[in-house]
Amino acid sequence: MSLVLVDIADSVATVTLNDPDRRNAVNLTMCAEVAAAMDEIEANDHVKALVVTGAGSAFCAGADLTHLGDSEEEGLLAIYEGFLRIGRSPLPTIAAVNGPAVGAGMNLALICDVRLAAKSAVFDDRFLQIGIHPGGGHTWMFQKITGPQPAAAAVLFSQVLDGEEATRVGLSFRCYEDDELLAAAQAMAATTSRVPRSLVLRTKQTLQEIPFVATQNAAVSYELGPQADSARQPAFKAQIQALKDRIASKK
Repeated sequence: MSLVLVDIADSVATVTLNDPDRRNAVNLTMCAEVAAAMDEIEANDHVKALVVTGAGSAFCAGADLTHLGDSEEEGLLAIYEGFLRIGRSPLPTIAAVNGPAVGAGMNLALICDVRLAAKSAVFDDRFLQIGIHPGGGHTWMFQKITGPQPAAAAVLFSQVLDGEEATRVGLSFRCYEDDELLAAAQAMAATTSRVPRSLVLRTKQTLQEIPFVATQNAAVSYELGPQADSARQPAFKAQIQALKDRIASKK
């Protein structure tokens, strides 16, 4: 049985962690399948966005620490690669958190661009509870998304968030009934189908890089870019002309 399932429809790739008996806990085999799936998805020019979810009642119950091997550091880095590979994707990513997201499984949700939660979602930090330091960039991602107080409550004081509470503190963008979550995530991802792929990828890159621009004027210049730069402003003149034509036709 494949531990990672891929379905592609309407320019959206849905990646499902598929080990429900183990609540989709991450091991090295699953990490290798995630990497292979991502290579395949990104090579498909028809795919413009990605949804990540879990089979069964859990999103991801964390890392299988029995797979660390002889070197803790190397083993952890190998396990982390299961979510870091998704985080490196140039495609926009949505985590459809359909149940518990625990430890490294929470990292998988955090590393996506957007998180949507089912009401049954459970965001459970748990690192300190099992006696290990948070890893995989967890503390950085959590604070970047929610600010310091929700992160401290979860990381230091083991506060567990359900789907509605996670949405209230900004960890999740929206909360859905369990049976509506995946369709909602796929519908959100499918809005990219009407946009040129190069523009989608470039805009995600801008969102990632723009926080490091020092001033508003610099941001204006960065977003505009040289008009000859087709990667930043694909078919710019044609798009502007089409917009002018639509406006003229309404007069």
